[in-house]
Amino acid sequence: MDVLIHLFVGLHIIGIAALLGGFLTQVKAMGQGTARFVPGMLHGALTMLVTGVVLIGLNQADDHHLDNIKLGVKLALLIVILGLVYVKRDEERIDKGVFGLVGLLTMANIFIAVLWT
Repeated sequence: MDVLIHLFVGLHIIGIAALLGGFLTQVKAMGQGTARFVPGMLHGALTMLVTGVVLIGLNQADDHHLDNIKLGVKLALLIVILGLVYVKRDEERIDKGVFGLVGLLTMANIFIAVLWT
């Protein structure tokens, strides 16, 4: 079971890397007002959602203690990120505030995962 959990943790990290990497590639364009949500950002957020749900199930099946409040906060942030990226995915230019919010929420999600113990 541990190998399967570690496999999905790796996939979860790949998802967040795609989301954050997509954001970081558009930072210069954000300064110019031409930033857009690239497909990798949507795919990364969806990967995070699917792998996160699988990880919760695998950890519960393996009788690990889960912090449901932490997981709920992380899920809420991810749903906001997914909603913004999905709704605005076809727009050629995204408002700096909305684009920056997605980056901020993504980084907040990372720090919650790492620092909340």
